[in-house]
Amino acid sequence: MNTMPDFDPEEATKKITNFIRSYVKKSGTKGAVIGLSGGIDSAVTTYLAVRALGRENVLAIIMPEMSLTPPEDVLDATDVANILNIEFSVVDISETLNSFIISIPEIVEDDRMSMGNLKARIRMCTLYYYSNMMNRIVVGTGNRTELLLGYFTKYGDGGVDIEPLGNLFKTQVRELARYLDVPRHIIDKIPTAGLWPGQTDEKELGLTYEEIDNALVALLDQKESLEFVVNRYGIDELIISGMLARIERNIHKCQPAPTPPK
Repeated sequence: MNTMPDFDPEEATKKITNFIRSYVKKSGTKGAVIGLSGGIDSAVTTYLAVRALGRENVLAIIMPEMSLTPPEDVLDATDVANILNIEFSVVDISETLNSFIISIPEIVEDDRMSMGNLKARIRMCTLYYYSNMMNRIVVGTGNRTELLLGYFTKYGDGGVDIEPLGNLFKTQVRELARYLDVPRHIIDKIPTAGLWPGQTDEKELGLTYEEIDNALVALLDQKESLEFVVNRYGIDELIISGMLARIERNIHKCQPAPTPPK
C-alpha cells in the first residue's frame, strides 16, 4: 500500500527549473556548479539545471576518492556530463584527504563517520572554490527524504546555496528521473553516499526508501499516528520510533547556528 501523493513530473520540472533560473538571476551570479557523483539525485539535479540555465552555464565537478569510488560511478557521472554536453572536471580528493590524515595527530582512520564527514566537507570546499572562481552558485542534490532525516553531512553535502530537489521525496526523484530520461542504470543503481566500503543508504537507514517515504508522508504530512504506520506497513515500531528520533536529533542541520538570547 502506498500513501504517496499524486506526483506530476512535468509540473515539478517547471517549478524547479523556474526556481533555479530565478535564484541565479536574483543572486547576480553566472550559473551553477554541481557535484556530480554518478547517482540519481545529482544526475536529476544536473538535468534540471541545464534546462533552467543552458548547458554553457552549468559546471559538473566529479570528485572520486580513487581508492574507494567504484570506476563505474565515475563513468556514470562522465556519461551524464557528456549526454548533457556540459563542461566537467574530475577532482580526485584522495591527496587532500591524505593531507588531513597526515596533519591531524589525533586522527582515527577507522572512525568511519568522522572520516566520511571529512570527505563530504572536502568536496564542499572544492565546489565552493569553483563557485567563487567562476561567480556561480553551488547547487545541492539533497532530496526531502534526506533533508528530513538529516541524512547528510552538515557543512558537507549540506553546504550549498540551493536545494532544488528539497521538496521531493526519494521515490518522487526516481519518477522525475524517468520523465527526464536519465539513463536507466543510474535510476536503478543502489543508493550510496560512497563514504566507506560497502555502505548503502537503505542498509544504514534500516528501511527501503519506499518504506521511509510512505512513513514520512503518513506521519508528517497526513498527521497519522505511529500505530497507523506500524499496522499499515508492517514496519517494526522501534524502527519507526528510531526514524522519528533521527529527525528530531538532526533538525539542527537545517537551521542556522544558534546564538544566545539578547
